[in-house]
Amino acid sequence: MSRSYKNRPQQQSTAMIGVLVGLLVLVVVGSCACWALVQGFNKTSDLLGAQPDVSAKPASNVLRIAYSPEKETLFTQLVNGYNQTGPDYRVQPIRMEPDAMIRGALNGEFEAMSPDSSIWLRQLDQQFAQQLSDADAFLVSQTRYYGISPVVIAMWKDVAQTLGWPTRSLGWNDLVSYALANPDFAWSHPSTASAAGLLATLAELYAAAGVTRGLTPEDLEKPETVARLQEIERTVRYYGEGEWATAQQVNQRGRDYLDAFVCQEQLVVWLNQQGKDVVAIYPVEGSLWEDHPLALLEVASLTPQHRLAFEQFAAYVASPQAQEMVLANGYRPADLSLDIRGPDSPLTAANGVDPDQPLTNLQLPGAQVIDQVRNVWWLIKRKTNVYLVVDTSGSMDGEKLRNVQDALKTFVNQIEGADERVGLVEFWGDVRTVVPLDRLGNNRAALIDAVDSLEAGGNTALLDGVQQAFLELQQLGDRERINAIVVMTDGRENASRTTLRDLTGRLGENQQSGAPIVVFAIAYGSDADYVLLEQLAIPGGGQVRAGTVETIRELYKILSTYF
Repeated sequence: MSRSYKNRPQQQSTAMIGVLVGLLVLVVVGSCACWALVQGFNKTSDLLGAQPDVSAKPASNVLRIAYSPEKETLFTQLVNGYNQTGPDYRVQPIRMEPDAMIRGALNGEFEAMSPDSSIWLRQLDQQFAQQLSDADAFLVSQTRYYGISPVVIAMWKDVAQTLGWPTRSLGWNDLVSYALANPDFAWSHPSTASAAGLLATLAELYAAAGVTRGLTPEDLEKPETVARLQEIERTVRYYGEGEWATAQQVNQRGRDYLDAFVCQEQLVVWLNQQGKDVVAIYPVEGSLWEDHPLALLEVASLTPQHRLAFEQFAAYVASPQAQEMVLANGYRPADLSLDIRGPDSPLTAANGVDPDQPLTNLQLPGAQVIDQVRNVWWLIKRKTNVYLVVDTSGSMDGEKLRNVQDALKTFVNQIEGADERVGLVEFWGDVRTVVPLDRLGNNRAALIDAVDSLEAGGNTALLDGVQQAFLELQQLGDRERINAIVVMTDGRENASRTTLRDLTGRLGENQQSGAPIVVFAIAYGSDADYVLLEQLAIPGGGQVRAGTVETIRELYKILSTYF
């Protein structure tokens, strides 16, 4: 259909905290393997996190520390506690996702960082050395550990009991067997771009290889190891941007969301403190740990005052007062003299965890194996069929459409695998399949060109647009892949032939008898119909996100991690 009436837009050295922490790092971190949205996904500021102001010149007596968002409560308490002691050198916390930390550290945006796992420190030094073409170059200097948490399978208590818990220990094999026998069983873990996802994948590979130490590149190449990992991954409902976002969704949406998901033990404690009946399954095959390092960075802005500030703050987080905060927040403290089974400890059965677990600790392999694990995961992860459904009605004209075009291209380019299938549907007063569903290896360039050619004009046939993508996915009937629709609109339905009741009915029926299809919706701006979008997302267990001019690109980037 011609749409000429539309106006086309213009185009290491490591320092320990004394003997006890030295033992902890040696015994736990070394041998055990180190490994937004507080109340709803419609709060965009929470979703994206606090954005640091890196334009201002840093004060020489203020140490800027980037920290990962899942420990915001704890880290804020630690920083406030330290700053209230009246030190000469203060700490400024900056909340950032670990992947953003890597970029920020390379750009010299802060002097220290505390991600969820030391695997990020390895990756940072690796990228820094590559940047300088110097294999011996490093950015990470002093490193301290103040709290750790094992990676577990979080599961609703009644589901765990169905699998035989607590009478017998459960593991990856039990989860896979149950998922294969029960197609409605929904579990997820993040991609290997997150610490929890990478450490879970490593644990799965250890289980597949039948070892607990010394995982080698040769182990990852064995057909039986790859086949077993693929069997585990094919039962995943969908992936996600990280454990913290998933835990918040579980807290918000309750029992009907996921049956199980991968996260650190501390989040199981947190969920039970929110009134959820979730238990931690410590895989019988073995566990890896998130070790939450505090690391000084040899960046250009680092001064002697910053070094002193780091030493003072590192000493504070090792103090008895701070270590009690660590334990109170559900982490296992670095101070081994603290009783994690004491009356004030939250690490209890009432909070779904067992301080005597895990019984088997896995060894974190070297950088070469970790890099290979990421590559193997991309090859064998559950693949996707995803339709991008975009509003090109008249209200999208101008800056809105230009921002969405940029966001759509971000989504397409963010998905690394060539075997993922992506298609594009646009709707205005009518509907058009702009690019049919196909492997990104075949149509990535066509998708980018089509996005650049989108024009705005006309009414808003939102329901017809979603139905077009739904019917094509339904006809495909692919149960092996994740089937998803990512729909965006800035307005309200006013032109569809189909009705909301008819479409939601079809979506619900398909969940029971067809290949499941999940709808992710982006409400772009204040005029979007949140209620309607929620009704479209509910049948398949999807989500609604709020988007603005400032956040729409980041939202598409985040959603791409689900695929």
